[in-house]
Amino acid sequence: MKKFLLIIAIVFSGFTLKQLYLANVTDDVSLYGESNNAITLFDLNDPRIRIVYFGFTHCPDVCPTSLAMLSGAFNQLDDTTLSQFRPVFITLDPQRDSPEHAAEYAHYFHKKIEGSSGSLQTVNMLAERYDVTFHKTELKNSALEYTIDHSSYFYFLKPDGTLITKVPHSVTPDPIVRAMLSLSQ
Repeated sequence: MKKFLLIIAIVFSGFTLKQLYLANVTDDVSLYGESNNAITLFDLNDPRIRIVYFGFTHCPDVCPTSLAMLSGAFNQLDDTTLSQFRPVFITLDPQRDSPEHAAEYAHYFHKKIEGSSGSLQTVNMLAERYDVTFHKTELKNSALEYTIDHSSYFYFLKPDGTLITKVPHSVTPDPIVRAMLSLSQ
């Protein structure tokens, strides 16, 4: 019984240390957006709440719907409320989505949404930090060659990257609007 409890304690402490590490990693986040300019996702000098969405530009349905709902939410709120938020699209497919392409894609939905891409290592680190599930699925007999299956949430983050809340994929902007209004000052 003591061995079992010791094993449980070791496993739990390892999980806790990993979560603490991931929660405090902010320096190694190298994302790039429009004109291949660096994007500083975690910046204590920028008090805006980040609304982060992970997806990819070749997504046939979930990503366009989600970003359209984010745009719809932004179109329902006043400029004072909007000024408290920073929407960022992060591609899960940096192999195909250059920073320029990710930025262009995000701006298609709303001019305030920053599109970004980074190394696969950076994307994996951020996905792990926020429990984003994604994996590449090969598409036989398709010109696309593969797709990215992924979870679909809007992650509301403090400037230091701490998760405040997450809102699941929706076919209406209402849940995003409610979250934004509840977090605005």
